[in-house]
Amino acid sequence: MRKGELTRAAILETALESASRHGLEGLTIGLLAEQMNMSKSGVFAHFGSREDLQIAVLQLYHHLFEQEVFYPSMKESRGLPRLRSMFSLWVKRVTREIASGCIYISGATEYDDRQGSIRDELVGMVNAWQGALLRATMQAQEFKHLQADIDPEQIVYEMYGLILALHHDARFLKKSGSVNRAETGFERMIQSYAPTKSVN
Repeated sequence: MRKGELTRAAILETALESASRHGLEGLTIGLLAEQMNMSKSGVFAHFGSREDLQIAVLQLYHHLFEQEVFYPSMKESRGLPRLRSMFSLWVKRVTREIASGCIYISGATEYDDRQGSIRDELVGMVNAWQGALLRATMQAQEFKHLQADIDPEQIVYEMYGLILALHHDARFLKKSGSVNRAETGFERMIQSYAPTKSVN
């Protein structure tokens, strides 16, 4: 990487850490310039506007999420093994983010009633992840790992609910055992949707 690319990458890493702790709206050019020991114009040279910076941070977060959760899961067999891996790695990532916060979750709170490019970018990323979960769920049904007549969107909804509860209880309420509860909830859900065995 060239010097300019290295500088931009360093700014983004610092911005991501700041946004994780203070939210995307708490991210400012001035704050970043101070943290990076740079001038505001130096930061602006890499990002045309504050909004461009915020979107770049979202894109970096999404890239890291894919690298840690999505792509490793794609190496698992289609069906329940892949779906189980997606949830397990998702839990692992959220657990590491307890001290800082998940940008998907905090961003949804920040931009749920706002319009604009940042919200559109965030919604697209969350929809892409939910779409991946939906495809994995439908494949599990095709392989008869889950009941075929169950609405796959309901399963994705319940998985998302478990992650939101984990983030809330572990980060906000500081409850111990939240990870185990999320994992137990997932296994209970999978068992409830498992195909019924015919009795001969």
